[in-house]
Amino acid sequence: MQRICIPDYEYQERIAKAAKLVAAKGLDAMLVVSTESDYANARYFSGFWPLFERAGVLIGANGKAVLLVGPESAIFAKDFGKIDKVMVLKEFRESADPAYPELVPDTFKMAFDYVGATGENLKIGLGSYVECTLPIMEGLKETFPKAEISICSDIMVALRSIKSENELACIREGFRIVELATDEVVKALKPGVTELQMVGIAQRVIYENGAEYEGLPMYVFSESSTRHAISRSTYKQIGKNDIVQLNLSAKIDGYSPAIGLPVFMGKAEGEKKEIVEFCLKMHNWTTEQLKAGIPADRVPKQFLQMFKDAGYEKNYVYGPCHGTGMIEVEAPWMETSSNYTLQKNMTFQVDTFVSGSTFGCRWEKGIAIKENGVESYTDYLEKHGLIELGF
Repeated sequence: MQRICIPDYEYQERIAKAAKLVAAKGLDAMLVVSTESDYANARYFSGFWPLFERAGVLIGANGKAVLLVGPESAIFAKDFGKIDKVMVLKEFRESADPAYPELVPDTFKMAFDYVGATGENLKIGLGSYVECTLPIMEGLKETFPKAEISICSDIMVALRSIKSENELACIREGFRIVELATDEVVKALKPGVTELQMVGIAQRVIYENGAEYEGLPMYVFSESSTRHAISRSTYKQIGKNDIVQLNLSAKIDGYSPAIGLPVFMGKAEGEKKEIVEFCLKMHNWTTEQLKAGIPADRVPKQFLQMFKDAGYEKNYVYGPCHGTGMIEVEAPWMETSSNYTLQKNMTFQVDTFVSGSTFGCRWEKGIAIKENGVESYTDYLEKHGLIELGF
């Protein structure tokens, strides 16, 4: 069976589209930078996911591109990358900060010359400012002291927000695998197992069924740690009557969907039941409101007001949806301050989190925006609802 992935030609299409946007902004070139943990922007153009070191892609307004890597990644990048030209720059070295005294590296000047951005008074755009490390920024400024360096992350948001059919296929496949992992973890849950043991089961299942990696650091939280909006699983034993929060994921060629749901190790009752049911109600309501053409702030504003009206304003943590794709959480978010319009094939995680007095819960799934609603990539939450294991 043919592996579901992004075909090589799509990487070239992405570079060409980016170059047009770079030129339209009056820039000579755009640099995107990625780390091992946030690999998306460089991988989006190159297919390359760095390890230890940093990676970057430099794209000229003329459409030429070069993959920039650290001193130990030259062969790795040529074997895995989708860009023929690879340059090794010391600025992309790992955090141990080796000196590499014998290395004769390429330079930013060589890279910019290669993509046709020549001269001293360059206009350079940073397409991933947050991920740009200090050595990389200092290297740019030292090489081009007269350059005008600006942030152009809006180019990357524009490119990555609306997904191609190949990207959607990767996301669908990820959800297929996450459903299998969620089933196996729910079957294995019992008092006395640890959170990390359950993560281990999920990891086994996703790899056995074709995932390249976790889509996010998968977590299984129990009782008090379910209050954490983001956190890590521990050696904590899961107890009888605990509420357990699952958020499991699978990465397919970089695309990283996730499913989140609470599980009761006993009967759901009291404040826990009320908040979990309210959270699910808000999750379903959000899904029903979304469609192409509406302003992105409409649903978050109504979402927040519904929390207030129900007396749960103090339990509110964040808005109803965040973008998803190569990183499980990526731009754009859907917030009360958002000023864009929802468009067909934008993809989001409908991520509904409520914090209680001693616990929290999250219902989460992925959707794509369509003209008259959404395409939901999993019906796991609808099929299973509130799970009570009855211990």
